[in-house]
Amino acid sequence: MIQHKPMGHQAQSLKFMVNKPAILDFSDPGTGKSYVEIMDFSRRHKVDGKALLVFCPKSIMRAAWEQDCRKFAPHLRVSLCYAEKRLESLKVSADVYVVNIDGAVDLLKQPPLFWRKFSTLVIDEANSVKHRTSNRSKAVAKLRQRFDYVRLMTGTPGSNTVCDIWHLAFLADQGKRLGKSFFAFRAACCIPEQTGPSAQMLTWVDRPGIEATVAALISDITIRHKFEDCVDIPKNHRYAITTQLSSTHRKVYDKLEADKYAEIRSTGVTAINGAALATKLLQSSSGAVYNDDGGYSRITTDRYLLVLDLVEARTHSIVFYLWSHQRDELVKEAAKRKIPHTVWDSAHPEIEREFQAGHYQVLFAHPASAGHGLTLTRATTTIWASPTYNLDWFEQGLKRIHRIGQKEKTETIVIVAENTIEEKVWAAVQNKRVRMTDLFSALEDAA
Repeated sequence: MIQHKPMGHQAQSLKFMVNKPAILDFSDPGTGKSYVEIMDFSRRHKVDGKALLVFCPKSIMRAAWEQDCRKFAPHLRVSLCYAEKRLESLKVSADVYVVNIDGAVDLLKQPPLFWRKFSTLVIDEANSVKHRTSNRSKAVAKLRQRFDYVRLMTGTPGSNTVCDIWHLAFLADQGKRLGKSFFAFRAACCIPEQTGPSAQMLTWVDRPGIEATVAALISDITIRHKFEDCVDIPKNHRYAITTQLSSTHRKVYDKLEADKYAEIRSTGVTAINGAALATKLLQSSSGAVYNDDGGYSRITTDRYLLVLDLVEARTHSIVFYLWSHQRDELVKEAAKRKIPHTVWDSAHPEIEREFQAGHYQVLFAHPASAGHGLTLTRATTTIWASPTYNLDWFEQGLKRIHRIGQKEKTETIVIVAENTIEEKVWAAVQNKRVRMTDLFSALEDAA
């Protein structure tokens, strides 16, 4: 059996985790967190023989967890518990049970006897449970009490506000460090700012310097490794390519914006219709919008032509799309140009291997399904056909190519249309990166 020696930072993590019931691993994507979790569990399993439950996105159940267990700890038996056969898969005799995070609600139905075989819970991409009020977060909070050891992993904690960390810490230590009340934590860490005519329309803004205080409180259970400090590969160059809407496209965009604002003013501003407006404007600026019947109307092909021009000029690329109509139009243009291409589908994990073997010049993917766990280092370019607000998607997406095994210089390109909502979205995600960097700096200082 091949023995995989941990890298220096992984050995540090394993030493830090010994006998600690709770761990928050906030290391960057691509630093090998899953290896650390597998080896940490494996040494405990040798002593007590108990099992591990992993919650993670569906897209990486097989591509990351099953394959990594097979690679690093082949003695561990793995059961993949997909929704269609979840109950049967949970009954299989195994050491590691891997479940899509949305399956947490179903697991509440399991009797107390079922949980006696487990010692450890790992929540991969833990941002999926940062909102304490979601059904799956509530379910995980109840299940967490069944485990002696809990590990939460995410490379993008606190991507919007320091409040994002509260529920992650609560799941880890049941409120010992950041308190058991979210509202008390928010009141201590944030300042309310009124954002609308009603007194209830509030945005909670982080107090200056609060990151250092929070970091100090959780430092004894937190692991943080920067990718650049762990892996010696060429840097990733990130930049935006700005475009201008054609005169026809501009008229359509401006009319949609005016009509939607008028509609909102007549019905009242809410978070829901504000988000709907933003989505419509983002779709419009990219070149198409959905119709009421579920179909879509194409405004222009300019964006799709630009994306495929960038793809043609490069050997291998990953293109992230945000909507199915954007995917369909990009695929049409790739087929028209006879560019070898494929669309990521988590039901067909062999696509990862085929792309790495060089069968495709471009892989089209939605960041929610392909933004985690995959190794696509054959590519040297990541192209965002439209900017995204979601910092987790953005950071995880670029790490598909900028990770261990990459030997070439890489680039991340974001296409942004001038004088549209896309400029605000691109600015927002960069501001989130700054805020998260402040948190990480505080964690390093507190360590």
